[in-house]
Amino acid sequence: MEKQTLLYEGKAKKLYQTDEAGVLWVEYLNQATALNGAKKDTVAGKGALNNQITSRIFEKLAAKGINSHFIQQLSESEQLIKEVTMIPLEVVLRNIAAGSFSKRLGIAEGTPLTFPIIEFYFKEDALDDPMINDEHVQVLNIASPAEITELKAMTRAINQALVEMFQEIGIRLVDFKLEFGKTADGTIVLADEISPDTCRLWDAKTNDHLDKDLYRRDLGDIVPVYQEVLRRLEA
Repeated sequence: MEKQTLLYEGKAKKLYQTDEAGVLWVEYLNQATALNGAKKDTVAGKGALNNQITSRIFEKLAAKGINSHFIQQLSESEQLIKEVTMIPLEVVLRNIAAGSFSKRLGIAEGTPLTFPIIEFYFKEDALDDPMINDEHVQVLNIASPAEITELKAMTRAINQALVEMFQEIGIRLVDFKLEFGKTADGTIVLADEISPDTCRLWDAKTNDHLDKDLYRRDLGDIVPVYQEVLRRLEA
């Protein structure tokens, strides 16, 4: 397998074409961002940690029957994925009140929710990724009613798998963001990454942050806690 033309460079990754049709080469970058890119820093080692954490999580989800674009980890900071057409949605699931959810609704951070809540955000940097509802999704021709139902069902199934996975290693899954893509035949699969960048993770005993909130809120260095998440996943 050979890495070829650079196809895309984003905040956290570079995507390259390969010499095999339908397979992309992903390089994770040492870049931390927050506030839709308004805050940005280079953090040595972050890319490798997110690549390895995502790889372990996608492998564990595959063992539970959840399909994704992930093929295999190539190196500490690189992996192979299936080429998919990304759906321009961030699908957020919240188990516990935190962050913007707490601010919007006045619910104290750390309050367990009666049931997991799903929110959609339109992936459009120029609009600051606004929160939208099911009808907005349809009007924007992002997904059909049947696909919306499928996205929600997949997200709930992934949540259940992740909650169990993290509970086993002493971590509370507060909330997380997912992205999905369509394969050539139209099948919807999990895509992008699952890491402390895209999840709120709290230590089950102390409620200490094991996620990017340390960077967002200027609470400390993210590298040691990302290393701890990886250590627990590999234990």
